[in-house]
Amino acid sequence: MPAQQQLSTEPVRIDAWIWAVRLLKTRSLAADACRGGHVKVNGEAVKPSVLVVPGDRVRLWANHREHIVEVTKTVKKRVGAPVARQCYIDHSPPPPPREILASMPMRDRGAGRPTKRDRRQLDRLRGRRS
Repeated sequence: MPAQQQLSTEPVRIDAWIWAVRLLKTRSLAADACRGGHVKVNGEAVKPSVLVVPGDRVRLWANHREHIVEVTKTVKKRVGAPVARQCYIDHSPPPPPREILASMPMRDRGAGRPTKRDRRQLDRLRGRRS
């Protein structure tokens, strides 16, 4: 079946649609995002079984970034990237520049809570205290 025939306007589960248009890598990740409150349809947090139709606005928080898309077509099966882009209009804000992300102080993963000295240094860096 050609990809163009897979596109439709029928209602589709939100977790299947997010996976099919390649916003998340797996359907289980999409379902987990829905259960965790990271997916909103028309401003409301939804369960994975909620149906989307063309015209709905989907907000997704994934990979430390917010994706805001408007559904134009629905698909039930995963499609290629060029076809997936036809299924939504992207209204997402641009990602922050790499310089800003690189300049942010980062703690080593698993280092535990900041010590009192670390907290003072962070506060000084953020301009909260002298």
